[in-house]
Amino acid sequence: MIPRRKHNESSGSLPPPDDKHASNDYILSDSASRDRLCAALRRRFNRKTLHKRVPITAWLPQYNMEKAVGDLIAGITVGLTVIPQSLAYSNIAGLPPQHGLYGSFLGCFVYIVLGGCRAVPAGPTAIASLLTWQVAGGVVEKAVLLSFLAGIVKLLMGVLGLGFLVNFVSGPVSSGFTSAVALMIATSQVKDLFAITVTGDTFLQQWISIFRNLHSAALWDPVLGFVCIALLLLMRKIGMTKLGAKSESGPNTRQKVITKCMWLLGTCRNAIVVVATGVLGYWLVATYGHSPVRLMGVIPSGVPVPQLPPFSYVRADNTTADFVDMVSELGSGLLVIPLIVLLEDIAICKAFSDGRTIDATQEMIALGVAGIANSFMQAYPGGGSLARSVVCNGSGVKTTFNGLYTGEH
Repeated sequence: MIPRRKHNESSGSLPPPDDKHASNDYILSDSASRDRLCAALRRRFNRKTLHKRVPITAWLPQYNMEKAVGDLIAGITVGLTVIPQSLAYSNIAGLPPQHGLYGSFLGCFVYIVLGGCRAVPAGPTAIASLLTWQVAGGVVEKAVLLSFLAGIVKLLMGVLGLGFLVNFVSGPVSSGFTSAVALMIATSQVKDLFAITVTGDTFLQQWISIFRNLHSAALWDPVLGFVCIALLLLMRKIGMTKLGAKSESGPNTRQKVITKCMWLLGTCRNAIVVVATGVLGYWLVATYGHSPVRLMGVIPSGVPVPQLPPFSYVRADNTTADFVDMVSELGSGLLVIPLIVLLEDIAICKAFSDGRTIDATQEMIALGVAGIANSFMQAYPGGGSLARSVVCNGSGVKTTFNGLYTGEH
């Protein structure tokens, strides 16, 4: 029996063409190598895709006690901030106050798993609340359905990989829109500050109505309102103060502790004012039987039972609007609100990304799923809030797991 010839492995020369057996061995070896390489690439691609589309799988294995403490502090701090903000934002949206609270917890849980930015606490925002009021007109059923449909739009944009569209919106356009929204929000709150009735949908119409009805303004409502504004500004200034910052040797231990307490006071200023005025209102009612200022009223306790968003509702004239009618009434808001919410979220992510690349497509998926989930809890559209993100980042947040503690509040 003639022994099979082997090609020179050290020289890397190929087997002679006329050697049938050696050629077959080489082909088999080359095929096996390709299979192993393809399997390795497939595993790597699947793992990379999993980490990209479910970000929690990337950072959870490296989670430690240091990160847990940072997330706990940040989550509790943001939780104290989101409660008064949710109540105020629901008023901007023209909805009962509990619907703001309904949208401030489940979205946080969803963002833990799918979110890509650690400093984005998903929930009600000022811009989304104002747009909801303009689109839904204070109708709860339309606002909840708007959250559901807007979430679907964002999810589809993410699934189709349309994150690059955000790059075509210029900075001046986004800045101008944000400034205009700030003016509209301030205008919408004047009626509550002076306890007057304001009509009109546009900026000019509302201010004309304000000046016409200003003579009927209450006394104690604006007094309490301006006192609260002054306290908020004062505590904000206190929170920004750093003792010993100008000293050559730097702040000592006592100054560091006092500075941290002052920062905590400034961070929790919204919750402090809400709790203090709530206690004041309770004392006035318990002592005198009534309050000289308007109170928010009874807010339903507990978590709502998950249910499908409404696909019809009864109008004020007792006619029933079906799903097609509701979609027609929501109009362009189904596209405008998801786009604006995404722009705000991407801006927040860029501000707190520490130079890392932002995956806009993944943010679309995360906010889309969060919006759909919130609609089952009778909440209206929301997204990432810049104010809460600043608080979250300043509190030493480490991962998106802080949303667990924020949502529990």
